[in-house]
Amino acid sequence: MNYKKPIAIDLFSGCGGLTEGLKQAGFNVVAAVEINPIFVETYRLNHGNVKVWTEDIRNIKLNEFKRKLGIKKGQLDLLAGCPPCQGFSAIGTKQKDDKRNDLVLDFLRFIEALQPKAVMMENVPGLMKDYRMKTLRSRLIKIGYDCGDTPIVLNATDYGVPQRRKRMILLAGKKGKINLVVNKSECKTVRDTIAKLPVPGNGSDALHDYSENRTDKVMKIIKQIPKNGGSRRNLSYDLQLPCHRRCDGGFKDVYGRMKWDDVSPTITGGCTSPSKGRFLHPEQNRAITLREAALLQSFPSNYKFSLTGGKGAVSIMIGNALPPEFIRIHANSITKYLKENYVRAK
Repeated sequence: MNYKKPIAIDLFSGCGGLTEGLKQAGFNVVAAVEINPIFVETYRLNHGNVKVWTEDIRNIKLNEFKRKLGIKKGQLDLLAGCPPCQGFSAIGTKQKDDKRNDLVLDFLRFIEALQPKAVMMENVPGLMKDYRMKTLRSRLIKIGYDCGDTPIVLNATDYGVPQRRKRMILLAGKKGKINLVVNKSECKTVRDTIAKLPVPGNGSDALHDYSENRTDKVMKIIKQIPKNGGSRRNLSYDLQLPCHRRCDGGFKDVYGRMKWDDVSPTITGGCTSPSKGRFLHPEQNRAITLREAALLQSFPSNYKFSLTGGKGAVSIMIGNALPPEFIRIHANSITKYLKENYVRAK
């Protein structure tokens, strides 16, 4: 193995948000694992030089995995990933018996086999209280890692991502703790991020020009939502949906508009549907486009997404992704740690 850049592996890679952030921080991502073939299609459109294992991570034999990559125990600079979080998410019903919850322990299996110099794991805040997280951290300490004050919950807004998104992050180093970035970045707003995009429909970007198909009733509702931050509460009684008339609680942001000079709400898998959250454009009578959602997740403007699975599949890819800018900033801390503690191969 002879790499000038620090090398990394991305587990549960999705469409590549984590890999994008790692690359921007100077890492050479050499391998990824992702079970969803549509996600992998998008990943390869953007990271074609990375070897991808498209299979259930539980079935990967680690000796063979290391052999195919030519990596011995202790040589990997960074193992990073985000195990599926649906079972720990605060949105919707938590599935405590979801078998995917145990994939956190498969992340640990890779750590123990590869013994990387550094570890980064990102996930929803709900994982903080789960016994699997406590098991992971305790085991890391036992085999010689310093986790510092992590895991800790941070808001991506504070790291240059133009949305409210609280995430748990764990950093662990073999030669001492990795200093967590605590300095807040300049806040970026919805206006900063999407205001200069053309009106969708006449451009050359399929992600921005993907057409909407709304009923006349829904369009009437959208048109009545006040510009720049209005919500369904501003609607007259006759336009309110029956479920909203019966209950004023619940998800109050549905059919809401974003505000120009604020960050967006958390971008989810329903980010292009007005019935799923505050996902209406601040001024135009439509939901945000796939491209706008990707930009609010801090993906580069030229990042490619496969439309093989349709608009819904892309929405899920974007909503499930790790914001590259959030990852880049914390990955920079890891590159600094590696430079201070290890001599690079020439």
